[in-house]
Amino acid sequence: MKEHRIKIGISQGDINSISYEVILKALMDNRVYETCVPILYGSPKVVAYHRKALNLANFSFNTIRVADEANAKRANLINVLDDNVRVELGKSTPQAGEAALLSLKAAIKDLKEEKIDVLVTGPINKNNIQSESFHFKGHTDYLKQELGAEEVLMILVSDVVKVALVTEHVPVSQISQLITKEKILSKLKILNQSLIADFGIRKPRIAVLALNPHAGDEGLIGREEIDIIQPAIEAAKQKGILAFGPYAADGFFGSDNFKKFDAVLAMYHDQGLAPFKALVFEEGVNFTAGLPFIRTSPAHGTAYELVGKDLASEESFRQAIYLACDIYKKRTGYKQLTGNAMKDIDVSNI
Repeated sequence: MKEHRIKIGISQGDINSISYEVILKALMDNRVYETCVPILYGSPKVVAYHRKALNLANFSFNTIRVADEANAKRANLINVLDDNVRVELGKSTPQAGEAALLSLKAAIKDLKEEKIDVLVTGPINKNNIQSESFHFKGHTDYLKQELGAEEVLMILVSDVVKVALVTEHVPVSQISQLITKEKILSKLKILNQSLIADFGIRKPRIAVLALNPHAGDEGLIGREEIDIIQPAIEAAKQKGILAFGPYAADGFFGSDNFKKFDAVLAMYHDQGLAPFKALVFEEGVNFTAGLPFIRTSPAHGTAYELVGKDLASEESFRQAIYLACDIYKKRTGYKQLTGNAMKDIDVSNI
């Protein structure tokens, strides 16, 4: 049987950022085409602009109208912009935000219609993309709405550690109000299921971090660990989830304790991402668990200060491509395995 070639839809992200640089550099690696068929939702004009700025003469896209026309041996491009698009390297502009959203919408449409198998998103500027049709704090919330998911979970993935977040892009002043037993338990359920279905881990062990310094020092610094986090962990254990903690974040990462677990659930953004990026900045990938489709992205932002200087590393974007393919294969295998479970057979008449 001929192996299915995974079609990867790539949204262009912010056209004035390093997004095009990391996309182009990643797709110049011929090993990518052994695994998947990449389709960029972008613009030939923007490609040409970045190629010239980076002096990338030996690379070109196969321009197509629809995903069905994709060449399995080439990098493909579906044009979603008109020729009036203006590129201003290193600048945040309203037009760049509009272009990013047009690309994202086109890719999501094809994802829903199963014209592509997975989605890899280029970095966006969360400010300039805001509009009447996009009033979200980032990709995750938008994808949750567009793909009809009840709850989603941001997981930062690497070969060294996987870190998931209870709260994401929220002000620090609001974090304690958003940390509830129900929310932690919901995130633990998604994380546990994703580790099983998407990463092939049969009985995942999950470490849960504390909210307060020193895990609250038995209530001296704060009671969230006693009143909220520990009860959530116990409730998870009753559902068969191997959750442990809460662990004080500084000692947990400083002592390499994270290596004993399959994933870590952090209470807030910087608590999880600061140590993650310190450990694996260039190789890390952002994966959105809980969606009906697979979406990954590089674990970095627009980095306007690096644009056009050939300084941006494509490693995170390359790993985002490979991870999307790997999860697609594992999730497909898991569905086949669990969907074909043997039914009870009445042998009384045999």
